[in-house]
Amino acid sequence: MALQSRPRGRPKAFHDKTEQNTIQSLDRAMSVLQVLSANEGLTLTQLADLTDQSAATLYRVLTTLAQHAIAEFDEVRQVWHVGSGAFSIGSAFLRRTSVVERARPVLRQLMQDTGETANLGVANGDRVLFVSQVETHSPIRAFFPPGTASAMHASGIGKALLAFLPADAVARYVRDCRFERFTEATITGADQLLADLARIRASGLSLDNEERAEGMRCLAAPVFNGFGEPVAGISVSGPVQRMDAATLASHGERVRAAAEAVTRGIGGTGPEGAGPEREV
Repeated sequence: MALQSRPRGRPKAFHDKTEQNTIQSLDRAMSVLQVLSANEGLTLTQLADLTDQSAATLYRVLTTLAQHAIAEFDEVRQVWHVGSGAFSIGSAFLRRTSVVERARPVLRQLMQDTGETANLGVANGDRVLFVSQVETHSPIRAFFPPGTASAMHASGIGKALLAFLPADAVARYVRDCRFERFTEATITGADQLLADLARIRASGLSLDNEERAEGMRCLAAPVFNGFGEPVAGISVSGPVQRMDAATLASHGERVRAAAEAVTRGIGGTGPEGAGPEREV
């Protein structure tokens, strides 16, 4: 009897990263899409400068993306934007987990309790991807629209996730991190980051103290899955004038409780040592 081969999710050559296993035109299109997503509208000339590609090649790429609504052209301003089709495709990422759905009412309550913008973020490679937000009504506020990515070493949520990753994963991150400086307060060295992560593991709370943006502070706590692994982070962000030492203490308890509520909501459990007496 002939043996039936097991269905495969990827070919044998999956780990071969040579050019023969990449589609150059698709790779070029993805690079263009990444640049578009990081900017608020670009002319063809600007896009050519940023991607180091010819205008003629870019126009073919953009026209193809536009046919699928992944890119859009503004006739008035003569600039290109990311299209609605990109959002539809990206939304599939959020459907992979119930954490966004479970977190939404918790974020609303957290915003009401603190008066500050509440955020939900997940790890996306070596960066934090903000996937949900409930904005405060205050005129001065932090703003990280869904889809925004941030460096983990300069993010409250990023550090909260890093703190509870396995030691080998943290070592890899530290080894590869470029420690980009955003403000005078940004962590720019491995020893400084590791010391901060140790404090976060002890307290269960992460503080971005003007490390990503001057004048803004962020308090964050991790959300865990059923294996005790950090899968997301919840935070509140606001100006330093409103988030002083006294306020940080009270907000911290609310942020930690919110993260624990989402952890329970997705059937998760906090690892041992996740803050003082903090088993979820």
